[in-house]
Amino acid sequence: MGQVEATTERIIAADPEEVFDALADYTGTRAKLLPEHFSEYEVREGGDGEGTLVRWKLQATSKRVRDCLLEVSEPTTGQLVEKDRNSSMVTTWTVTPAGEGKAKAVVSTVWNGAGGIGGFFERTFAPKGLGRIYDAVLAKLAAEVEK
Repeated sequence: MGQVEATTERIIAADPEEVFDALADYTGTRAKLLPEHFSEYEVREGGDGEGTLVRWKLQATSKRVRDCLLEVSEPTTGQLVEKDRNSSMVTTWTVTPAGEGKAKAVVSTVWNGAGGIGGFFERTFAPKGLGRIYDAVLAKLAAEVEK
């Protein structure tokens, strides 16, 4: 059993604070950013960054659906951390300046993978699939804040 990690990033032509605020807005903007892999989205507590509790189902493959209940924290400026109460999965969103009027948004998810042959396939294919899903989220984020 090893740790599995999926990371993707994007340069967005918008102010870093605006990009971060859009990501942290779980009651408004965040739901609009989610591609078809996410369903049953609901904010259970809070709704703006730190202290938010949000739930959704993530369908990574046709057979793999993960029921996520995420606690949101903001450990440092420009960073959101979503810890899943139902698994070892932790997703970290980091927004930093990337030049005049631009932001670099990085999303990284880690979890404890399965052992054996299943774990081999998980470590091999899951990061690519999750990377594509989060790349779609970042594309929608860019479209939202670059208006």
